[in-house]
Amino acid sequence: MVARPPRRDFTFPSRYGRYPVHSTADDISATAGDGEDIAPVVVLVAIGERAFVRAFEVAGELVLGRRIGDFELDDHRVSREHAAVRFEHGAWVVTDRGSHNGTFVDGARVAGEVRRRGDCVVRLGHSVFLLVRDGRGYVPVPRDDTDQVIGPELARVYDQVRRHAGERTLVVHGESGSGKELVARLFHTAGPRAAGQFVAVNCATIPEGVAERLLFGSRKGAFSGATDATGYLQSAHGGTLFLDEIAELDLAVQPKLLRALENREVTPVGANAPIEIDVGIVCASHRELRTEVATRRFREDLYYRLSRAVVRLPPLRERRLDLSRLMIRELALVDRKLVAHARLVETCCARPWPGNIRELCGAIRIAGGAALAAGRVVVRPEDLPPDAGMPLAEPVAATPPAGAPSLERAQVIEALANAGGVISVAARSLGLHRTQLYRLMDKLGIAREGES
Repeated sequence: MVARPPRRDFTFPSRYGRYPVHSTADDISATAGDGEDIAPVVVLVAIGERAFVRAFEVAGELVLGRRIGDFELDDHRVSREHAAVRFEHGAWVVTDRGSHNGTFVDGARVAGEVRRRGDCVVRLGHSVFLLVRDGRGYVPVPRDDTDQVIGPELARVYDQVRRHAGERTLVVHGESGSGKELVARLFHTAGPRAAGQFVAVNCATIPEGVAERLLFGSRKGAFSGATDATGYLQSAHGGTLFLDEIAELDLAVQPKLLRALENREVTPVGANAPIEIDVGIVCASHRELRTEVATRRFREDLYYRLSRAVVRLPPLRERRLDLSRLMIRELALVDRKLVAHARLVETCCARPWPGNIRELCGAIRIAGGAALAAGRVVVRPEDLPPDAGMPLAEPVAATPPAGAPSLERAQVIEALANAGGVISVAARSLGLHRTQLYRLMDKLGIAREGES
């Protein structure tokens, strides 16, 4: 066996100070059971209302308590040796060590030992941890534009954007609400046109038939009621134009946009001469543009002109390390006195948030308002809207339709997969209580997590 190099400590910036993080990019190696090298880590993301980012390697068994390695955990509700975690045979094993206040995995109290195949959330007292199967990306990240902690998944995207900032175009793929405009703004500020204007346009909101004059401008008399108007491309001259949901752009306008990019000039509607422009273009879509090209809903030539640099922004459920930072930021916008209870952080980390950052921020603001209305400054999970962060699925009856038991089994398996194996989340999407779902799984022969 090859000896590991010495562990290296790094620091993440945060509004609460600078916290060291053990690098897991090169010095941690484990095997999932199929020959795949991975790097299991336990990441501390919150202590009470404070957002943390500190990763601990898991080599054998890691004991979580008042002291974790050389780190002092400032949480009086955590026992000296509260719980132990290990990663074996491709699964996390969490064991409560007789703690006074209990160990919670994905919101459920652990009685003895529990196994989880996927990444999971562990709460000890007021402290919340993420158990990450492969933490090789947990390496030092640069400060982002808000000078706050960002997770490794988002850090990788930001690094890509900075590398491409000298290009004239960038395509960003990502789900709705995942923060594509923030990526576009980073492209703008990190590039040579940072001193110019940043102009954001949502192509899905442009009325049919007016995209050309909005993009390229118009001249008085060009059509009935026309006036001299500056288009978006001219407004962004010397800066960056962000075209969100570019796949919704009128097909008839797409070749004119291509010509403007190729020639670096625009001709306003009704004008006789073109106008030179120097503009960077960031295009974003929640749909795969290659698929749109294949189905002839997007021009192939424009796609290849735009896609010289492409980044993919992961959804919030794949970068849960960012959750506590976003929650604290949104609560401060409601009222700076508001703090997040550890159970709120735990609950939010366990939910998939199909609406991504947009949904999370809206739900947290509602929760903050509910807490204030109740005369509290501590925001709890019960302050969240009931369906906040839950999968977008129609509830199904607990009793299978006559003659179609296989359909219900498929629905349960799909709900479990969508919920990442979190029983409480899957149960709610199916319109069931957690105990009802357990009984239904037993009835249908669906193995529970950790059972062979």
